[in-house]
Amino acid sequence: MEVENTFRQWKKQCLNKMDFSKKGSVDEDIENIVSMLNDSEKYFTTSSCSGRIIVIDGVSDSLDVQKQDCSWLFVTHQKCQKMDLVSALERSSGDVIFKFEPFVLHVQCRQLEDAQLLHSVAINSGFRNSGITVGKKGKIIMAVRSTHCLEVPLSHKGQVLVSTDYIEFLVEVANQKMVENLRRIERFFECLQSAVRHEDPHCKSTDVKEEKSVYKRRRKRTQDGGGQACQSNKDSALSDEDNGLGNGMDLFT
Repeated sequence: MEVENTFRQWKKQCLNKMDFSKKGSVDEDIENIVSMLNDSEKYFTTSSCSGRIIVIDGVSDSLDVQKQDCSWLFVTHQKCQKMDLVSALERSSGDVIFKFEPFVLHVQCRQLEDAQLLHSVAINSGFRNSGITVGKKGKIIMAVRSTHCLEVPLSHKGQVLVSTDYIEFLVEVANQKMVENLRRIERFFECLQSAVRHEDPHCKSTDVKEEKSVYKRRRKRTQDGGGQACQSNKDSALSDEDNGLGNGMDLFT
């Protein structure tokens, strides 16, 4: 009983706090997920992001792009356009990073078995980097994460390092990842509904496949055009579910 009372107190304090994120509200594509969890007696959300494409201008002499040392040139939770990146680069003066960050969700759980149930939902939905942590005060946090990321440098000390063709390629890759990200969110919601209502996290299993048609089209185009010199650079900037470049920053909208 004491554990449940403490959990309810934590939940009340968290949900009554002001939202200090840049956006100041829950992203539209995950409102149903957040509402379902917060309406449950077993869970409440502490932070979330539906997934986003961002362009960040960092400090040239900094080894890491940190939140306090960078400016956000562009951000969207939907697909982007080539001109979004071109326009952002025109406003840059430092080291510009182009990133796709997938859906992330942190949920505090009442008991360990509740976290285990939610973890099974996440894994079955394609979020294979999800995990559970237990704090010193007994707080049980379930993090829904994946390695479906992309992080690419575009400029250094204000000098653009890539061509407009490469920017177009990156936009196509990032938009594919956004589509796949939204598909996984829909599947997570379906599995969550099943788990919350029936305590069964094993919704009908389907393989999560990375869309790779863009790679094949670009590779063929490069080979046909004899431009093999830049192909290795393009391939090195990509990430898939098994080996993404970087895990993204701890910035939540």
